[in-house]
Amino acid sequence: MTDSRIPTARLGAGGPEVGVQGLGCMGMSFAYGPTDAGESRATLERALELGVTLYDTADAYGAGENERFLSPFFKAHRDEVVIATKFALSIPPDDPTRRVIRNDAPYIRQAVEASLKRLDVDVIDLYYMHRRDVNVPIEESVGVMAELVREGKVKHLGLSEVTGTELRTAQAVHPIAAVQSEWSLFSRDIETGVVPAARDLDVALVPYSPLGRGFLTGTFANADKDLTADDFRRQQPRFTGENAAANVALLDPIRTVAEAHGVSLAQVALAWVQQQARVHGLSVVPIPGTRKPGRVEENVAATRIELTEDQLALLEPIAGKVAGDRYADMTFTSAGRE
Repeated sequence: MTDSRIPTARLGAGGPEVGVQGLGCMGMSFAYGPTDAGESRATLERALELGVTLYDTADAYGAGENERFLSPFFKAHRDEVVIATKFALSIPPDDPTRRVIRNDAPYIRQAVEASLKRLDVDVIDLYYMHRRDVNVPIEESVGVMAELVREGKVKHLGLSEVTGTELRTAQAVHPIAAVQSEWSLFSRDIETGVVPAARDLDVALVPYSPLGRGFLTGTFANADKDLTADDFRRQQPRFTGENAAANVALLDPIRTVAEAHGVSLAQVALAWVQQQARVHGLSVVPIPGTRKPGRVEENVAATRIELTEDQLALLEPIAGKVAGDRYADMTFTSAGRE
């Protein structure tokens, strides 16, 4: 692999220009078992060397610990990076294991101030509404977020797991730079409503979990047996029991394509997501998560892989055969409201 920097893409009509692949930072301090802080810091630095400039976190990741962890890296490279963080998943003081969705104005203002303090920055480059509270009109929530832009606390706005209709409604209030939703060879529900709306409105798609929470890499076959007890994938239906056994077989076509290119399964899965920019005619900047510099190099190399039409056709049926939903409760996703 060469060290040439990856190409760039723009997030939204007036949004920032970023590397065509970003980095999901959640796992550096939350959700995927034990972490090594030194290795994670090396991962951040290596990603930047390769042209990765969009770094994704959220206030809910480790109850703010992820933002604190990233702060020194952001401070050292403030003019080179685009900081994306999120609000909406409130943690009740009496039960730190719960998450309550809040989109109300007082909470948004409280959340942005807390994130600014933890990140130790004057402004957040891209501020997402992490999940949608259907009891609060989206026009109201985005209206408050727009006030944060006018006040200089936030540069650009994003939404996560919204429907196509909700995106259109939000865009009428204030320009939305990016929509973050799960999109991979295993999860394609957003192609029905969200992707067409984003294309029409010139909003970028930022796919999270483009590697299917790591399942598409072939590195684990059953979460109950292969992952540590504190790994949250053990709670996701498609990675356990009979669902996991059925889904492992779906990796075979990916393996076939990987062998043809002499690359890993992960690189084929990422190349497929990157290629959706051309398939659907919009900016697509996936944010695969990793804590290892070598994995960043592998992931970035996927931006240079071109899948043929025959290979795309071979991969096309996979999502329709996946056993199990991506969450135990799908009501908090765009698919649960479409």
